Amino acid sequence: MSKQDIRGAALITGASTGIGAAYADRLARAGHDLILVARDTGRLGALAARLRGETGVNIDIITADLTDKADLARVESRLADDAAIDILINNAGVALSGPFVEQDLERIDGMIQLNIVSVTRLAHAAAKAFAARDRGAIVNISSVAGLAPELQMAVYGATKAYVTYFTQTLRLQLSPNIQLQAVLPGATRTEIWDRSGHGGADVLDPNMLMELDDLVDAALAGFHQGELITIPSLPDAADFAAYDAARAKLLPNLSRNRSAARYKVGEPA
Repeated sequence: MSKQDIRGAALITGASTGIGAAYADRLARAGHDLILVARDTGRLGALAARLRGETGVNIDIITADLTDKADLARVESRLADDAAIDILINNAGVALSGPFVEQDLERIDGMIQLNIVSVTRLAHAAAKAFAARDRGAIVNISSVAGLAPELQMAVYGATKAYVTYFTQTLRLQLSPNIQLQAVLPGATRTEIWDRSGHGGADVLDPNMLMELDDLVDAALAGFHQGELITIPSLPDAADFAAYDAARAKLLPNLSRNRSAARYKVGEPA
């Protein structure tokens, strides 16, 4: 899994299908025991049974709706109390298509709870536990939508911008022995498109749609390379480095004791 000695169990949210299930497959085959978290007990059980049979690893399942406080607290407790867990894959998330003013507020609230609140609380539980042992890894699944307002996914993109920023800040605060990664997929063939109201992945431009296995394999390759930010479709990592350097160049002038001269309209020179 890792460039360092992270050999413990992995807790994966949103593990019954899509990206989470693909991570479960890859990590089980690498010898990691698993704790799989999702709402669908049937799918979780079937995946766990298959991977146990194919790999021999130990797999627990936790049926939980991470927008429910009690369910979320149970998963937090497992992260806090189970010293065998070395890896958190913070994958559970949901998207919502359409113009902001036409979206249902209850669905927006649920998206914020899942994409931001649960990610934050689970990362907090994991970070405290990992800090005490000075080892571990937190992988947060974000999205390129958080970099691109032009995609017009107002709330979804904002939740994913949060996830990326959050991961970058944790890197500054946690021990270097705790590995951090934000994975920023583009369009990927998963069920998220069916659930978002978008119309399904098949309506997308096939030149923009990445297959699930390619996405997760690239994400794991980025993890092995020690990347903090992994954008699986980006050909040249230097492009993101230049983007980040341009952002950093703003830092000295983001907070000053006077407003900039360009705002002194009408004042004498």
